Amino acid sequence: MIRAQSIHAVAGFVLSLALAAGSLAGADLQCGTCHLAQAHEQPKTAMGRALQLPGSNSVLNNHPLLTTTKGVYTYRVETHNGLTTYAVSDATGEIKVPIRYSFGFRSQTYVLEYQGRIYESLVSYFAEPDALDTTIGDDALHPQTLLQAFGRELDSATVADCFGCHSTGSGDAKTLHLAALRPGVTCDHCHEDALLHQNAALKGKRDFLPKDLKQNTPYEISELCGKCHRTWETVMRLPIRGPVDVRFQPYRLANSKCFDGQDSRLSCITCHDPHQKLLPEAAFVDTKCLACHAGSAVSAAFASAAPVKVCPVAKSNCASCHMPKIPVPGSHRQFTDHQIRVVKAGSTFPN
Repeated sequence: MIRAQSIHAVAGFVLSLALAAGSLAGADLQCGTCHLAQAHEQPKTAMGRALQLPGSNSVLNNHPLLTTTKGVYTYRVETHNGLTTYAVSDATGEIKVPIRYSFGFRSQTYVLEYQGRIYESLVSYFAEPDALDTTIGDDALHPQTLLQAFGRELDSATVADCFGCHSTGSGDAKTLHLAALRPGVTCDHCHEDALLHQNAALKGKRDFLPKDLKQNTPYEISELCGKCHRTWETVMRLPIRGPVDVRFQPYRLANSKCFDGQDSRLSCITCHDPHQKLLPEAAFVDTKCLACHAGSAVSAAFASAAPVKVCPVAKSNCASCHMPKIPVPGSHRQFTDHQIRVVKAGSTFPN
């Protein structure tokens, strides 16, 4: 049996186990003192649980044994008393390590340490079909050794991106502060001036207010959300095209005729409140569509905007036709396509 060495290091990084001053202060943020509703609800969202640590992972706690076989390799994810191990074995032996970082909420992938290097697990848990299967994007991999079957090794830039999007306070591309990591997307992940605002308030100064992100232009909001959900520019540099791109909502939205980057009626936060669970009802989404596509009922504030067409088919359940659900290979789920358009039967997926 091959066992993982207890080495807390990442190749190519200066790994600091001491709390950085900014991260420590960030961990002491008390946003809920004033912003009670947002601070109470946001941690329950998928973003708030984008990274989970041992003991807090309800999926693993409710599935004490997950197992699957891929070719000659058998995978086991076992949880006991809040601690979880990930193991892969074949006729030659076994590699077994603790799972310290679970990325994702309902469906999740595991970032693992083995012999001082960082790997993405080759199998992940998927809510549908409530089982382990090959990690999305790894279908083309055909492992020939136990180590290759264990997972895909990640370079330092990818590790920084993973932790940077799924957690808060973990550092940057040059220094990774795993000890300072706070799981999930917290307040100061998006509100970068939150600490300065709080410190000023504690001193009785009310003159420093962080920028209200609602005042950003749709383009600026798209760039902010796109740091993790992929901007148009980022996707254009990627070597992949096809249905997998439907996961990158800011990119898809930017391809819409509806989106011009300045008209505040359409941005990421038009339909999605980052502090709330993602459960927009059809009627709610309809009101956003009809803010533009309602003929003469357009708000006076946008009277000078270019005229837009009114849908001749219906004025309800707009997203069911104009934002179809697209299955992404290997993901076991469908994603809403944010490239708002007239979808014609038999049409190919537009990139």
